[in-house]
Amino acid sequence: MYAIVESGGKQFRVEPGQVFFTERLVGKAEGEAVSFDKVLLVKTDDGKTLVGKPYLENVEVTGTVVEHGRARKILVGKFRPRKNYRRIKGHRQWYTAVKIEKIEVK
Repeated sequence: MYAIVESGGKQFRVEPGQVFFTERLVGKAEGEAVSFDKVLLVKTDDGKTLVGKPYLENVEVTGTVVEHGRARKILVGKFRPRKNYRRIKGHRQWYTAVKIEKIEVK
């Protein structure tokens, strides 16, 4: 059984027991329950596929916040040839790790 949920402007394929990384969920502490209401698709154990237009109303995906953190640093550079212009800036994106507890079709 799996579902496709939308979180932080991105879509994720999640299964029960899986830990996935999404954009930081502000206001959620570690160990706190989180529910995803924007469910786009669900594939059940008996082979049925439910597709939303655009979202499914009768499906609930719940999980638990595992941790908040920052990803590895990426370097962003700007360069102008022959002008002696070089700038390098680093960026670390905040994330929230969420463990999916259950996918429930009502």
